[in-house]
Amino acid sequence: MIRLLFALFAAAVSAVTSTARAETYTVDPRHTFPSFEIDHLGFSIQRGRFNQTEGKIALEPASPAGGSIDVAIDAASISTGLPELEKHLRGEDFLDVARFPKILFKSKQLIFDNQGQLIGAKGELTLHGVTKPVHLAVDRFHCGMNLISMKNVCGANATATIKRSDFGVDKYAPALADEVNVIIQIEAIRD
Repeated sequence: MIRLLFALFAAAVSAVTSTARAETYTVDPRHTFPSFEIDHLGFSIQRGRFNQTEGKIALEPASPAGGSIDVAIDAASISTGLPELEKHLRGEDFLDVARFPKILFKSKQLIFDNQGQLIGAKGELTLHGVTKPVHLAVDRFHCGMNLISMKNVCGANATATIKRSDFGVDKYAPALADEVNVIIQIEAIRD
């Protein structure tokens, strides 16, 4: 009987400690495409995205920090549907990818609501060699088994608005808007 009680206690302790640990995920580059919207001279909203993203995410809702995000975007992977524009955006006037090949977002504070849903991330964005605090609002978050890959996946939709001039990217401002809406759909596979 004592052995049975000890085994049950050990199983309970193991279950508690396993749920207290962070679950780590690797960003799925085939389903993660940070995108942006910017007002073009007052005529239209122009959109683009980045096609290559990598990184790690740790989810730990029970901890005060909630987890972490460490993501790198290949700045040269910018895609707008117009090759001449992409060449200009990669150049010195905008992203200057020769000097600043990566756009980085690092967060050590994830925000969860009372139901355990991720609703935000406070972190730092490094763009064009400048690092500034950025808050991502998460309006969609879901974790579960992907029935196609048969892997555990978490996905989210996150948004933020930044001023490109804060990062030293101010060419053609204010005619070309200073504010840029950032929209990120991301999926990550549990390690």
